[in-house]
Amino acid sequence: MAISKERKNEVVALLKEWAARSEAMYVTQFTGLNMKQIDDLRHRIRQTGGEFHVVKNTLARIAFKEAGFPLDENLFSGSTAIAFAFQDPPALAKALYEFNRTNQALVVKGGYLKQQLISAQNVQALSELPPLPIVRGQLLGTILAPASQLARMLAEPGRQIAAVLKAYSEKDSQPEPTPA
Repeated sequence: MAISKERKNEVVALLKEWAARSEAMYVTQFTGLNMKQIDDLRHRIRQTGGEFHVVKNTLARIAFKEAGFPLDENLFSGSTAIAFAFQDPPALAKALYEFNRTNQALVVKGGYLKQQLISAQNVQALSELPPLPIVRGQLLGTILAPASQLARMLAEPGRQIAAVLKAYSEKDSQPEPTPA
């Protein structure tokens, strides 16, 4: 069933809006997946703060071209669905590849990081990055390490003086042994 020109324009505008809001987009081929599997994939993607939408290739090409994205014709052939990462691109890529382990029918063809075209290998490399909270923790630990080392170094002379004074006080308080 053909869709009207107005509806096509609405879809193109919606795709352009999603593309503008996304930090990354991963273009996939989903031939062979049933609706239950697609719903499971959508659920996993929503947990990462993203969305998964089946798109018509011609409308996607028009939307991406109008939005200023470089086009790779291989991305928009066959059955096409796009995963939009609105929050955490590595987490969304990880969700796609984890789903792919049990459902090889889902194939990542490539995508976009911001407006830069990336290959399927780059998407897989993104999926292997640690999640954003872990990266933030590692960065915070790296930033705070010099400060904690400085605090330990500044406290060390005072600790040594306190240890010497304690040793002298313990020595003075012990009774002298009597000679036999």
